[in-house]
Amino acid sequence: MTDSTFTFTDLQRVPQSALPALLKRMPKAELHIHIEGSLEPEMIFQLAQRNGVSLTYPDVESLRRAYAFKDLQSFLDIYYAGASVLLHERDFEDMAWAYFQRAAADGVVHAELFFDPQTHTARGVPMGAVIEGLHRACQRAHAELGVHAELILCFLRHLSEEAALQTLEEALPWRDRFMGVGLDSSELGHPPSKFQRVFARARRLGLHVVAHAGEEGPPSYIYEALDLLQVERIDHGVQALQDTALMQRLVRDQIPLTVCPLSNVKLCVFGQLTAHNLRQMLELGACVSIHSDDPAYFGGYLLDNFQQTCDALQLNAWHAYQLARNSLQASFVSNEQRQIWLDQLEACCLRALSS
Repeated sequence: MTDSTFTFTDLQRVPQSALPALLKRMPKAELHIHIEGSLEPEMIFQLAQRNGVSLTYPDVESLRRAYAFKDLQSFLDIYYAGASVLLHERDFEDMAWAYFQRAAADGVVHAELFFDPQTHTARGVPMGAVIEGLHRACQRAHAELGVHAELILCFLRHLSEEAALQTLEEALPWRDRFMGVGLDSSELGHPPSKFQRVFARARRLGLHVVAHAGEEGPPSYIYEALDLLQVERIDHGVQALQDTALMQRLVRDQIPLTVCPLSNVKLCVFGQLTAHNLRQMLELGACVSIHSDDPAYFGGYLLDNFQQTCDALQLNAWHAYQLARNSLQASFVSNEQRQIWLDQLEACCLRALSS
């Protein structure tokens, strides 16, 4: 099949009533998912009991009620507290397996999971327990669910670059278990330029490189991620529209932006979903795609993000097709594997057109 199979007019013929079923069936890649952010309150309490960890909150509902975030930092405080129940290899495998089951039901064919080893090694959890547990879940997802999965090791930007360099070196015995590095955690006051050496080291090792930029931070952070860290994808990037030249560059070079709409609203980047700029960026020609970020905390996994965003921004089947296609195009997979999924996506849309 060719890229010219569909036009905007063709896909407009798909009725909006058929869109939910199409969204579910479309093969999609999830490229912006923090696996620790998929830890549901019920599992937090299960793991706390299993590992003898005492929690501040007395029950699941009181913990869930605490998910009223006013910004990124207020979320991170609870996020790190929840991660404290992860102590053993089995815990990481169980957490990731629970995510993969939800992802498969949402039509995810490929997932690139962010994980934060510094969150765990700082508590005395061995690096190997983190990586091996997640890797086993990835293998199981492929074998039992048909979901391809890879790991991306993220550095916590509120910590020092020396700590990031040390983390990367500590992880190298498991180099074959992760395919890239990223940059996450508190954005404001921690520009990408802070991490030039560790990203240069990662590139020399042949690792893919991505970074969070332009969520709460200014467009200058996106420039730094592109020019100083030489990243292949920008995670979030929603502030790019403040800078016309930057937006033109992102469109011209088709630099992927992995956007997380429900997260952006939950963290008050946008006051409501109807105010989100995703549609504007998509219609400008940016390689923007939809992802779930920290779905246990932000009220929705990938399909929830697709459906709610389509409803709020009045997106149609063409928009949905383009968003799914962009996610597959931006994934770190072989050209042959990507083409298989792109062909499946087009076939799925053709069925919707003919029904």
